[in-house]
Amino acid sequence: QAEEELKAAWSQQLQEMGHRELLLRSDLQRAGEQLESFKSQVMQACSPSAAGSTGQSVPEQQVIEKVRQISDENQQSQEREKSLQEELSSRLAKEREVSANIEVLKNSLQELQ
Repeated sequence: QAEEELKAAWSQQLQEMGHRELLLRSDLQRAGEQLESFKSQVMQACSPSAAGSTGQSVPEQQVIEKVRQISDENQQSQEREKSLQEELSSRLAKEREVSANIEVLKNSLQELQ
């Protein structure tokens, strides 16, 4: 009887393991589909013409390179913006200085008259 109970328990464990395997395979397939969808969405957002519009899988390396390219472009834009802000601040300071000098000159001319 103990042998029969062991066989039944073992059979039940095998069934449970088989069920878990099916669930894991299903989850893995769903995750793969989600990854492909995400990669296509990233490529569509990054470069509409390069997105998997043909329905083909987008290579991960292509997605990574596109994200890096966008990140680099963003960094360059931020650096350019900072440079332009500094240039603008410098020009505004010079303009204030010139305006102050013009005001001093006007006052000097008025005094001379």
